[in-house]
Order: sequence, then C-alpha cells, then structure tokens
Amino acid sequence: MSKELKKQALDYHSQPKPGKIGIEITKPCTSQYELSLAYTPGVAEPVREIAKDPELAYEYTTKGNLVGVITDGTAVLGLGNTGALAGKPVMEGKGVLFKRFADVDVFDIEIGTSDIEEFVQTVVNISPTFGGINLEDIAAPACFEIEKQLKDKLDIPVFHDDQHGTAIIIAAGLLNALHLQNKSLESAKIVCIGAGSAGIASMNLLIALGAAKNNIFLIDRKGIVHLGRDDLNKYKQAFAVDTEDRTLDDAMKNADVMIGVSGPDLVNEAMLKSMASNPIVFALSNPDPEIKPEIALKTRDDLIMATGRSDYPNQVNNVLGFPFIFRGALDVRASTINQAMEIAAVHALKDIAREPVPQEVMDAYKVSEMSFGKDYIIPKPLDARLIDRIPPRIAKAAVDSGVAKKDYPSHYPKV
Repeated sequence: MSKELKKQALDYHSQPKPGKIGIEITKPCTSQYELSLAYTPGVAEPVREIAKDPELAYEYTTKGNLVGVITDGTAVLGLGNTGALAGKPVMEGKGVLFKRFADVDVFDIEIGTSDIEEFVQTVVNISPTFGGINLEDIAAPACFEIEKQLKDKLDIPVFHDDQHGTAIIIAAGLLNALHLQNKSLESAKIVCIGAGSAGIASMNLLIALGAAKNNIFLIDRKGIVHLGRDDLNKYKQAFAVDTEDRTLDDAMKNADVMIGVSGPDLVNEAMLKSMASNPIVFALSNPDPEIKPEIALKTRDDLIMATGRSDYPNQVNNVLGFPFIFRGALDVRASTINQAMEIAAVHALKDIAREPVPQEVMDAYKVSEMSFGKDYIIPKPLDARLIDRIPPRIAKAAVDSGVAKKDYPSHYPKV
C-alpha cells in the first residue's frame, strides 16, 4: 500500500470515532413506561419464559440473528500470528460485511489463547449468546480440531470461513471455468499450492462435488504431499498420492487446474507453459498472487484466471458466501452448516454467474458489458441476486438434510 493509502486506512478506522461497528437500540425507550418494559420490571417476563423453555430465547432476544465472529489471531489475513487483539479490526470488518450484505448482527470476540482446549471451552461457555459461530483467522492444523470439537459440542451453526467460505467460492468459480474450457471436474488434474485450512477444505469440497482424489496434487513447503513422506499431519496424509513426482514443477506438468492459496510468485512461466491446453489458474494469495495475471495471460492466451484481488476480473471473495449462508441457516434455525448446505451455496453462485447480469450491477462497477465468460465466472459482491438466491437454497438444504428446527420460511421463494 502507498503511504497515502495507509494513512487513509488508519483514518477510516479511527474517525470520527474508533472502530467500524456498534450497537443500536431496536425498541422505543423514550418514556418511563417504555423503560419499565425494556428493563425492570418488564424484562422479568421473558426471563421467566426462557427459563421454562430455552427455545424462546429466539423469540424474545437477538440470539436468532446474532453471530459470534471469533478468532485467536494466529493467522490474520496474510500477516500471520499477530495475536488476538491485532485481529480485532478484521473481526469488526467481518461484522460490517455480515450486516451490510445479509442484515446479520455480530459480536466480535478475540480470545487470548492459542491452546485448543482453552479456546474451545471459552466458545462453548459463551455460545448461549449466539445463533451461530463464525470462526476466523485461526491457523492450521488447530483450526480443524477447533471446528470439529465445536460442531460436536454445540447445536448452532459453526463455520470456519477461511476453510469452507473459501472452498465454496473456489468451487463455484471452478465449475464455471471448467464448463467454459470444455473440461470436467471428474477428469481434471488439479494442483493445489497450499496445504493449510483453505487448501484442504477446498479439495475436500471438490471431491464431494465429483473430483477424483488421485487427480489432486497437494503442495506444501516441502513439495508434493505423497505417500513416501513421514512428516504429514493427518489432514495432509488424507491427500497423499502415490507418485514419483516430488516438486511443484513436476506437479504442474499437464495440470488442468492450479489453485494457489499460499504465497506470492510461486508459479513461473515455464510451469504455466507445461500445463494442459485450456488451463485454469486461481492464484489467490492476496495481495500478491502466486503468479501475476499480466504474466500469466501473456504466457497463455487459452487461460482462465482468477485472483483474490478486486482490481482484476474473477475475484474469489468470501463475502459472496458467508453472509448469505448464515442468513439461510439462521432463518430455519439450523443446528449446523453441513456439506449439503455448502454444495447448495456452490450451485447457487455458479448458476447466478451464468444468467444475464442486471444493469444495476454493471452500473455499480462502471462497466457497459458483463456476461458469463472468461472474465466473469463468479458473481460480483454488489449483486442483489445473492441475498435473493443463496439463503433460500441454504434453507432448503438444511430442511431437506434434517438439520433445520424451523420450516422453510414462508417469505422465501420456492426453490
């Protein structure tokens, strides 16, 4: 960032008052009578009702529309282990996106421990406050265990966005890119650079959608994750392949797809040239991708390219997913966000991108033309169809898979 942009970012967060989110009062409280309803003695009545039936907390409190955005600060953006407090601006930012795009309220919680058991127990202890938990910026492999334990212990949705949010947007974009390149997910050779939370979750979701596990080459700092290695945790071990290849250079030969969720400038022109015809490259390291689009597109004119940046076409942006996924889950009071709901989100996003783009979306992005093709494989965040289409798909998947405590909402369209 330039010096001026850095100053503007700091000013944005500090002026006219610190931070990006706040609390608003949703009921009138301008008279003694209204005060007596808001607090004592009136507040005793919902207390008594909830004590008799905890489900009534959804009727008398904000619980049903309140998500906890929770971190330990061990993997904040691309900045690493900054600690919990330094992660707070990101958690507040997540709250802004939840509210802006899906009218979901958020409390951000920064937990000052990197001990898995302490973290889990803290979240369990505060969980009655919330209708859902969004885990954020927690390093692998601890994030896998934390999410698993919380899913087992809680009856509200627990969603690690760095895993599943990223995976959902990648999968939606990739299905569209494969369609345009006349390739199939089932036969595609996929190289994934990065074996952390995003990489492993993305590969698991692609397998659920039909990718062949033996066609996936997971790359970490030591090269290909293969059966001959004795240094793999159980999450990497699940992707170990039987191959004589060892390096990223080896893996990239004849690959149909490269997904990068690792670091800048890891892919060069020679690797790109060695890929199969009509390749797909998702270079998602942010702000500096695994290979710059200018270099990639100059090297291969048959390429479809996506990045994590807003200044290039095909931005893989998690805001396309998590606000709308939680909206649908909260509206049917889902006990979890399961794989059926994730797949529903993938197909909703995929389908929106294939439809004609509304004029107001083009106006918002100041372009005269936008249509399904190599430079438009994923919807834009300011597309109003996201809130109309994704929550109903999520809600229906929750009801159909038996994890919803409420019926499909009557105000939702039929899907």
